[in-house]
Amino acid sequence: MDLNASFVHLHVHTEFSLLDGAIRIPRMLEKAWSLGMDSVAITDHGNMFGAVQFFDQAKKSGIKPILGCEVYLAPGDRRDRSAPTNGGPTSYHLILLVMNAEGYKNLSRLVTLGHLEGFYYHPRIDMSLLKQLNAGLIALSACLKGPVAFPIREGRVEEARKRAMELASIFDGDRFFLEVQANGMEDQEKVNAVLKEFAQELSLPLVATNDCHYLDRSDAEAHDALLCIQTGKSVDDDNRLRFPTDEFYFKSRAEMKEALPGFEEALDNTVHVAKRCNFEMEFGNYKYPVFHVPGGKSLDQMLREQAEEGLTVRLQEKVEEEGPVSPETEQDYRERLNYELDIICKMGFSGYFLIVSDFIEYARRSKIPVGPGRGSAAGSLVAYCLRITNIDPLRYGLLFERFLNPQRISMPDIDIDFCMNGRDDVIRYVAEKYGRDNVCQIITFGTMKARAVIRDVGRTLNIPLAEVDKIAKMVPEGPNVSLEKALATEPELQALEKEKAYVGKLLRISRALEGLARHASTHASGVVISDRPLVEYLPLYKGPRDEIMTQFTMDRIEQLGLIKFDFLGLRTLTVIKHTLDLIEKTLGHKLDMDKIPLDDEATYQLCCDGKTTGVFQLESDGMKKLMRRLKPGVFEDMVALVALYRPGPLGSNMIDEFIQGKHGKVEINYILPQLEPILKETYGVILYQEQVMRIAQVLADYSLAEADELRKAIGKKKPEVMARHHERFIQGAVKNGVDLETAEKLFALIEKFGGYGFNKSHSVAYAMIAYQTAYLKAHYPVQFMAALLTQDMGNQDKTIKNIAECREMGIEILPPDINESEADFSVVEGKIRFGLGA
Repeated sequence: MDLNASFVHLHVHTEFSLLDGAIRIPRMLEKAWSLGMDSVAITDHGNMFGAVQFFDQAKKSGIKPILGCEVYLAPGDRRDRSAPTNGGPTSYHLILLVMNAEGYKNLSRLVTLGHLEGFYYHPRIDMSLLKQLNAGLIALSACLKGPVAFPIREGRVEEARKRAMELASIFDGDRFFLEVQANGMEDQEKVNAVLKEFAQELSLPLVATNDCHYLDRSDAEAHDALLCIQTGKSVDDDNRLRFPTDEFYFKSRAEMKEALPGFEEALDNTVHVAKRCNFEMEFGNYKYPVFHVPGGKSLDQMLREQAEEGLTVRLQEKVEEEGPVSPETEQDYRERLNYELDIICKMGFSGYFLIVSDFIEYARRSKIPVGPGRGSAAGSLVAYCLRITNIDPLRYGLLFERFLNPQRISMPDIDIDFCMNGRDDVIRYVAEKYGRDNVCQIITFGTMKARAVIRDVGRTLNIPLAEVDKIAKMVPEGPNVSLEKALATEPELQALEKEKAYVGKLLRISRALEGLARHASTHASGVVISDRPLVEYLPLYKGPRDEIMTQFTMDRIEQLGLIKFDFLGLRTLTVIKHTLDLIEKTLGHKLDMDKIPLDDEATYQLCCDGKTTGVFQLESDGMKKLMRRLKPGVFEDMVALVALYRPGPLGSNMIDEFIQGKHGKVEINYILPQLEPILKETYGVILYQEQVMRIAQVLADYSLAEADELRKAIGKKKPEVMARHHERFIQGAVKNGVDLETAEKLFALIEKFGGYGFNKSHSVAYAMIAYQTAYLKAHYPVQFMAALLTQDMGNQDKTIKNIAECREMGIEILPPDINESEADFSVVEGKIRFGLGA
């Protein structure tokens, strides 16, 4: 038997003990495995942020995960926010470990109540809550700040004995352990000795831990800097928060034994505790919110009825806009609708569509602008018929399988853009409909990025700000840039690291901390809606502005089977609404954006001239330059613009090929005649992911579901998956009469350009918003610019830019007037009056 298998770490702080723990979960599991440990616990301070990630990754590593938390225990009532009169702490520490499902629910409730009811410096619970919610939990007496150790350290041994007895009584004796630690502190050794006496006197078991805050002894330096970042101090400050030794690391059994002579039983007891902790987290079973259907109908029946009614209305609108619809066209729509409905119902997603449709209907009813679509959902005819989206997928050749693949059961993902001013109102509606306890926003974590961590660590080391800034700027900008990559590619940074010892230290510590979680905040759009109170599934967290959110991130919530929805606030929709209000106020007519012509000459001329400052997606200098070259003349060109102006196409020859093809400067060469209907609108260029899917369908007999898997494989560039698709594609194409050389050439083409391909559904939806804002600027320039100026109030740079644009357009800006100005920018006789709120 491996000696290390006879010891389990039960007191561990990961990076989710924010700015206090420096242990990364994957690395901890690697070390536990290398030491032969078959179980490990995490016990972050006052939260369970890392629980799902830890559980998932531990299981995959072959290590039993033990969920826990080092909770804060108020000395009296958790709601009492007055300082203790005896000079004691505002909270003690206590370790709680999950034994089973009941224990997980109780710990989630305790941690939640600590944040929602007991927050005073820390999220605190109290003895009364422990008495109510202790089932399924094991308690350890924690560190020197624990309710037993603290009075011992202060010389109040009798008080400590009473605390130990009280906790033992709450946890039925055998679920409470006195915790001895191996941290090398003199005070700790004295406490350990008294705890050993208590164990004998009170017949209480001992357990050994190390209060791990970093993985290896060598990480103590970086952890010290982390504490300095937390407290805003420098390492030279003698009065700062610091750990007195470098012993708070993830030790082996042998190291623990050496540090705790005479405590063999306490070491062995860690294994006994671990064996009692057998909670299994449930992944994947969806917890659908309850959508009430009237008249005893099923969710599937309700969805079919609403979608079919919606299609009838949509076809009537098509008749009004374009003239009679042929029987063949109507048949196409009905067959597509039935196809989609069959898949949605079979996958069990009817309720999801009804919920989204319902809150969008509320938004429209409440005159809260909703975007025409976002992402792949614009490819669904069901979504169009339910007015979830406002993009006709058949008109633009959009594919349902790009949105929902019938061969892969995963939740649909419908992202919704709302006017910034109405988003919170829609979330309130959802909370009232499904229950406030069942609806919550979602947490996200800011991490220490490469440049930022250099600046953070530089402050702690007292390196002059200007010098730290210079070093930080040597790290290239970009989303995936790491210090490791920067040191490998930037000679100046390499030289500086070698030449100056303090720079070497700065970069060494920065590398150790880079990527750790730094702070928690609310996700910009994510909202979870549950079938029952969320605290039955996960703990909740209260942010710095009293906002309540989940303690698990969006991807972890989805793992648990909870249903998340994306409510995005889009500034442009607010600008459009304000423009329409000003048009009605100043010109006396209502404009319906759904009915503006998509072939408006003035709108395209505005784009061709690059006069698109303030226009959604089209206002950057690079985009203006592209539009002047491309000269959009039809809506499909606007769709292409959204897809072309991205790093992939910009770094290739795709844009040149597209523009030359559009303007007839080169002959468009289709490798095969079957490609012309697919690539004609993009002048022979593979621009959209949907085109890749169509090529695979038409030439290699892929189903569209299979073709979606090919699309994903191209995006992820996994060689083994691409090899399978290569064989499948070539066989299918040859079977369809394509010669081998052409088939190979075609696969190479889609592999190369498919990697740059963009989601056409999203392009169409966002091109629609771009076109609408361009239309408003072309036809109602004063109202549009006034609305834009109002939206950008408070942003001096944007205000200056917008005023300059007004002057360029010949629009006069009137100064603020206490008698004439409104709070917002207003329109007065063809001029814009400065708002008092600016």
